[in-house]
Amino acid sequence: MGAMDDAHLAADASLAADLVREAALLAARIRAEGLDVSRKTSGSDIVTQADTAAERLIVQQLTAERPDDAIVGEEGTSRPGTSGRTWVIDPVDGTYNFSRGSDWWCSAIALHDEADVLLGAVHHASTLRTWVGGPDLSTTLDGEALAPLPETPREARCATTYLHPPFYGSEVGEAFTRALGEVGTLRMLGSGTMDVMAIASGQWDVLFQHSVADWDRLPGAAIMRGAGGESVVVHAAGVDWTVTGAPAAVADVRAALLGR
Repeated sequence: MGAMDDAHLAADASLAADLVREAALLAARIRAEGLDVSRKTSGSDIVTQADTAAERLIVQQLTAERPDDAIVGEEGTSRPGTSGRTWVIDPVDGTYNFSRGSDWWCSAIALHDEADVLLGAVHHASTLRTWVGGPDLSTTLDGEALAPLPETPREARCATTYLHPPFYGSEVGEAFTRALGEVGTLRMLGSGTMDVMAIASGQWDVLFQHSVADWDRLPGAAIMRGAGGESVVVHAAGVDWTVTGAPAAVADVRAALLGR
């Protein structure tokens, strides 16, 4: 990248960090005042007025700051653009956790062009921490570079994931079980993006989950790649799996999902 491109990427990263901080703090304030919860597709797939308010805040600022860029938001925003770039918004990742009083949730955003994701930014309101990074932007936590990802032995690896109960006895469940053979322990914490932040920070090792929407996948994928890790999409058992984390763990889980 040239100096001008670096400057533009740095400006976009700074904007993204500000947006997720403001959105997360708004959502936290609304939760403290009391939530109205609506069901989307199931009892655990829900939305609150905090999700919609946080997305509206981000959209308003992006419309002013980056008027030529497209915007896609989890809660329904879809605005075309002319620049070839798209901002993808997850105003509250982990809404079920959020609605039940858990602090394992965040606000997240990613920017991609027609070729690849450019950057991601995530803010964890409970600890006031902000991650920013991308393939050409070394990941930072509150402005400080992250330590190198650990090379955890297979038997000691911790995976983070999510699988709805109906899938356990299916072909999808069989692929899931194969992937479990590449790790030593498992966590299901309810916010895939926060799980990836924990992996980037050296706490866990790999995430795998199927049928992940762009707003759930791209912020973490960008930040993981900026931290020296990998994020891939693998088609196995009739669904697309996102696998994100330390390179060796990603390679092993990918091969297991494919039955290799």
